[in-house]
Amino acid sequence: MTALAPHLSTYLLEHLPRDRGASRHTIDSYAYSFQLLVGFAAEQLRVRPCELQVEQLGAELILDFLDHIESDRANKPRTRNARLAAFKSFFRFLEYRAPACLNVALQVHAIPSKRITQPLVDYLTRPELQALLDAPDRRTSSGVRDRAMLHLAYACGLRVSELTGLQLDDVHQPAMD
Repeated sequence: MTALAPHLSTYLLEHLPRDRGASRHTIDSYAYSFQLLVGFAAEQLRVRPCELQVEQLGAELILDFLDHIESDRANKPRTRNARLAAFKSFFRFLEYRAPACLNVALQVHAIPSKRITQPLVDYLTRPELQALLDAPDRRTSSGVRDRAMLHLAYACGLRVSELTGLQLDDVHQPAMD
């Protein structure tokens, strides 16, 4: 049997930040997913969390956990899929570090994500866009800036991170003849 604790610690504290370059938010989300899973597994298996073995976290237990978070915690399928992604990532990490766990890893990787309906992209009407652009106070420099940023973001389809990361050198103006 393979102790869960040392592998999970290495995964969260070393592998994700150093090897995968995961953001603090991703690491926190994955850690919370495992906090919930470990608590659930310990309760179901009637063992202390520090006594859990990797092999005990098979597909059946993880499926029970995913059903639990949807029914008892009222999580949506999108959250369920995010938790499952964390578990699959951990088992991908384990494949190279704990060969004895390969069978469990294969079982976990076989768990399908739940289908979710993707909402159709909804566009703003002209009056809605105008109301958004008119919201900043154009009598102040910050209002002019905010309006310009909103206009640019909408016109170019920029994400907030793309907009805030924009540098002056990124903007090319056509030559005036």
